[in-house]
Amino acid sequence: MTQNNASTPLVSTELASTPLPLVIKLGGAALSCTNTLNQLFVAISNYKKQAQRDIVIVHGGGYLVDDLMQKLNLPTEKKQGLRVTPYDQIPLIAGALAGTANKLLQGDAIKAGLNAVGLSLADGGLCEVTELDPELGAVGNAKPGNPAVLQAILKTGALPIISSIGLDNHGQLMNVNADQAAVAVAGALDAELVLLSDVSGVLDGKGHLLPSLTQEQADALITGHVITDGMIVKVQAALQAASELGRPIEVATWRYPEKLNDLFAGKSIGTQFVPN
Repeated sequence: MTQNNASTPLVSTELASTPLPLVIKLGGAALSCTNTLNQLFVAISNYKKQAQRDIVIVHGGGYLVDDLMQKLNLPTEKKQGLRVTPYDQIPLIAGALAGTANKLLQGDAIKAGLNAVGLSLADGGLCEVTELDPELGAVGNAKPGNPAVLQAILKTGALPIISSIGLDNHGQLMNVNADQAAVAVAGALDAELVLLSDVSGVLDGKGHLLPSLTQEQADALITGHVITDGMIVKVQAALQAASELGRPIEVATWRYPEKLNDLFAGKSIGTQFVPN
C-alpha cells in the first residue's frame, strides 16, 4: 500500500476489485449551501459509477434544529459539544433531522441522478441505541447492529441517506450525534469512513492544518484547549472509528467539491486519524 505525504491512503487497495463500502458523514450545515451540495452529490455520483463502490451517507442537521428551536422560542443547550435533548422535545428534533433534513438531502441526491433512499439508524436494526447520559435527555449512544437490510438496499445500487435519529429497545426516539452515528454505521458495514464538515480538518494552535493525528496528540490539543466544543466530539469519534475499524479515518471539508474525487480515490485532503 503506497503512502501519500506520510499518510495512509483512505481507500483500501487490498481487494481492488471489491472495495470496501464507504460511509460519508455529511455535516448538516451543508444543507444551507445548495450549490455546493449539488456539486457534492454530482461528485459522489461520478465516483460511484467509476469505482463501482457502495456508498452510504450519514447526516446531521443541527442548524435546522437550531432554527426550529428559535422559532418555537425553546432554549438550546449543549454540553461538551452534544445537544441536550429533553424527552418532550425529541419528536420535534426527530422531525427536523429524520424528516426535513433527510428529505432535503434525498432530493438533492435525486437531482444529481442518484437513486437515493432515506433511512434512519433504527431501520432494520442497523444500530443499537441506548441513552448516553440522563443529564442529556434523549441523546443516544449508537453501536453497530444488524446491517442486513442496509446491505440489501445497497445491492440494488441505491444510495442510502441515513439520519442520526435512532430508537432504543423500548421504541423511544433518540438523537445521536451524527459523527458517532457514522462510526456505528461504518462498524456495522465494516466500511471505510470519511467525516465531512464545514472545517478543513483539525488545526494546530497556529491555525495550520494537521495532516494526521494520533490519540496522544489529540489528547494534548484538547487539554491545551486547541480542540474545543463540537470538534472534541468529532475528534473522539474519528479516533474511536480508527481504533475499532483498524484503518485511517479522514476528517475533511465538503466546501471544495472539486477535491472530493481525490478524497474518495484515497488521497488525503484533510486530517487523517490513524489507529494506534
